[in-house]
Amino acid sequence: MSRPRFALFAACMLLSAAGALGRQAGPARGSQQRPNIVLMFPDNLGWGEVGVYGSVRGVPTPRIDRLAAEGMRLNNFNVEYSCTVSRAALLTGRYSVRLRVVGALAPSDRAGLPASELTIAEALHARGYATAMIGKWHVGHAPESLPPAQGFDQFFGIPFSSDVTPLRLMRGTSVLDDSADVSTLTERFTDEAVRFVDEHADRPFLLYLAHSAPHAPLLVAERFRGKSQGGRYGDAVES
Repeated sequence: MSRPRFALFAACMLLSAAGALGRQAGPARGSQQRPNIVLMFPDNLGWGEVGVYGSVRGVPTPRIDRLAAEGMRLNNFNVEYSCTVSRAALLTGRYSVRLRVVGALAPSDRAGLPASELTIAEALHARGYATAMIGKWHVGHAPESLPPAQGFDQFFGIPFSSDVTPLRLMRGTSVLDDSADVSTLTERFTDEAVRFVDEHADRPFLLYLAHSAPHAPLLVAERFRGKSQGGRYGDAVES
């Protein structure tokens, strides 16, 4: 069974766009003019929650605003709905219904991203990229659906949303913690992402960083608790 061409087309379109930007900015160190790609996908963050798009709750987001100021800001974007389907579409460039992935997967579900699908990670890995998925996966927890089987060299994260119990924190296909502390996840995922970038500075890489926040439960590190203008949700956004 051949893999769908549209997924490959989506992957190539991302490569082409990133490549054009990379040529304008100059090649990254050791990249041979192949740009590094960091794709960030926070969970349940509304577009109007961040400063550059209005910050409707008055929560400061200076790091995100700086990315917009130094890069490109888009004003029209369409995406599949819901946790699982939006991630499946993002990874493959296909409507989730074509992947037979609908709704938000639960631990009792055996469905997931089919092994036959071509992901952006597989397309880039074939071109010599190091690939890592850090954070919330939520497109299947069977071995054939987990990140190591979908083109990612490294996986550090949770297979479902942060409100699912037991909350398993995984590395690769192994469970590190069967009851992870939600309040530590944002910083743990960020630290892992920074480590991956530092370790692959001389090689083109794809980092898919999918923070599990600000999805409920709204638990954050002590230094962010009660500090924002937007209540507990605002604390999670600011964190």
